Amino acid sequence: MAKEKTKSTHTHHTHHHDPQKTKTIVNRMNRAIGHMESVRNMIADDRDCSEVLIQIAAVRSAITNIGKLILEDHIDHCIVHAVEDGDDEMLQELKEAIDKFMK
Repeated sequence: MAKEKTKSTHTHHTHHHDPQKTKTIVNRMNRAIGHMESVRNMIADDRDCSEVLIQIAAVRSAITNIGKLILEDHIDHCIVHAVEDGDDEMLQELKEAIDKFMK
């Protein structure tokens, strides 16, 4: 039996994220994407598997660090506002997001 997906009725807050933090996150994403493209080229060029695996580990680490920055920003902005507003649904969404991020 397939698990039914339910749509969230939660309305996100209308505040804006710190533009400098957003720029930092986007820059790191662009670097990670470039690094991933380099790994793809390494594979296409039949490079040594050990070298490829090391580079994949570096990409994974970069993406994890980007996720941490996004999580920190989310806590600093969205969650602070949710707590101030008594928004328990947003706190539950954070718990679920952390659970998925940690897998």
